[in-house]
Amino acid sequence: MERGDHKPLLDESSSWSYQDNNALVEEGDTLRYRSRKKPFSWKAPAIVLGFEFLESIAYSGISLNLVVYLADVLHGTTASNAANVDTWNGTTFLAPVLGAFLADTYLGKYKTIAISVILYLLGMLTITLSAMIPSLQPASCNGTSCPAATEFQYAVFFIALYLIAIGTGGVKSALMPLGADQYDETNPDEAQKKQSFFSLFFVAVNLGVFIAGTVVVWIQQNIAWGLGFGISLACLVVATVGFFVGTPTYRVQMPTGSPLKSVVRVLIVAFKKRNLELPKDSALLYEGEMGSGTEWQHKLDHTDGFRCLDKAAVMASPYSTDLSPATPWLSCTVTQVEEVKILVRMVPIWLTCIFYSASMCQTATTFLQQGVLMNSTIGSLSIPAASLSSIEVIFMMIFVVIQDQIIIPICRKRFQNPSGLTQLQRMGIGRFLVIFSMAAAAGIETWRLSAYKDNKRLSILWQVPQFLILAWSDVFCGIALLEFFYGEAPESMRSLCSAFSFLAISLGYYLNSFVVTFVAGITKSVDGKGWLPADLNMGHLDYYFWLWAGISAINFVVFVALSWNYTHKKVVLK
Repeated sequence: MERGDHKPLLDESSSWSYQDNNALVEEGDTLRYRSRKKPFSWKAPAIVLGFEFLESIAYSGISLNLVVYLADVLHGTTASNAANVDTWNGTTFLAPVLGAFLADTYLGKYKTIAISVILYLLGMLTITLSAMIPSLQPASCNGTSCPAATEFQYAVFFIALYLIAIGTGGVKSALMPLGADQYDETNPDEAQKKQSFFSLFFVAVNLGVFIAGTVVVWIQQNIAWGLGFGISLACLVVATVGFFVGTPTYRVQMPTGSPLKSVVRVLIVAFKKRNLELPKDSALLYEGEMGSGTEWQHKLDHTDGFRCLDKAAVMASPYSTDLSPATPWLSCTVTQVEEVKILVRMVPIWLTCIFYSASMCQTATTFLQQGVLMNSTIGSLSIPAASLSSIEVIFMMIFVVIQDQIIIPICRKRFQNPSGLTQLQRMGIGRFLVIFSMAAAAGIETWRLSAYKDNKRLSILWQVPQFLILAWSDVFCGIALLEFFYGEAPESMRSLCSAFSFLAISLGYYLNSFVVTFVAGITKSVDGKGWLPADLNMGHLDYYFWLWAGISAINFVVFVALSWNYTHKKVVLK
């Protein structure tokens, strides 16, 4: 069969059903899938966006105030509370990788979400009950004496907490790819709508965080923890009901088996054929049947680069071009080879995302520590340093509208590009802007230290510019990051590749923690105080911000070099 050809009917060996209008038909004893998708419905992505908004409130309602609950209610020590929160956060960001693997390999995105949300609900229900039932909480503090929670009380709480981690990991791994799957990327109108979907998904996440951080957290600390957790539970219940009610509207793709098996196969076959010569004409490389269960995917055209991998698709004796089960490890198609090339090209881009995420972590650490030392009184109002993170969310939502309604349309006309700016261009702008945010923070810190020496306190409002620039950076880079890892990924690995954006965030936290510890230790050994002493008025937090400005600048240069030579995947339109 020539490259680009396809069959109208495809054998389907999987037991999963493909939820599409008349898509799964029975012919004799064989189930076959027609490669015709149901018409686009706005209801499906709307349900996904609503789900993400409510899930973001539910998850943030637990995560944002977790360390306070451990201290005030369970009476844990400072060290154990920090360790427990860090461990749980690490699990929460790693869980999407496992969930994505299951979604791409065995369950599919829909079933992964359905199973995960049940575990999620069970965890949310348990943690809500643990905050309401007195026997599941230690006794209240008596003066300075605070009885610690019993092993049973801790066990109930942490079982619930890790059920939430597993549940949200499964949801995060598959929900965004499921929403993006509703759009046919070969249809120009739907492809443009998909770009807006990613922007709205970004807004849904951050709006949920904003509401949880302002309303739910306040209720937890000022009214009742049980009520606050109950609101999170109610949001997840509504999201779950809406998700299942919308089942008939979804375009759902079935899993095609382990994508990692295909990757390993290409590497092994290429090694076996390492001594063969490549044909001068890439059309002579093998592109035939891709095996049962994968024909619904688009084929990929050959690209230059990593030519050693092309040898896996060379047609030459004694290596068979038969892809039957009898010889599965002797032949690969051009599409399978190109999928491996995609992953190899994406890895360096992904590594720069870790450094970018580490710089963004300053909002929850050093930016907050800087704000605590500033004058937070504005007139008769007192603005907590942590509130500026909520202001950043407001800025981000405003910038999303500006980007989608003004910047992108102008760029579409200027560059004659349907996307306006490419994903890599937007990611580059985000990385460029973060340099100025770190520089602004450094400048403000130098000014603050100078004011402190004169017995003055700088207003916390001077932090707004660094948060504003960081918000704009996040809008450019955050949305493009979602699009890039979904759009560039092999179709059989879209959930897994999308989940790697969460892994980059997780590793960014670890990198930031390492840099803080390393810098504090090295600089303390030089002058006895260091840049980051317990009393920052005696240190040089400004030097630390300049360090991150330098790291961000190097990361930007590396990213530009990688982007300049990046080869996008080429889909063969059927």
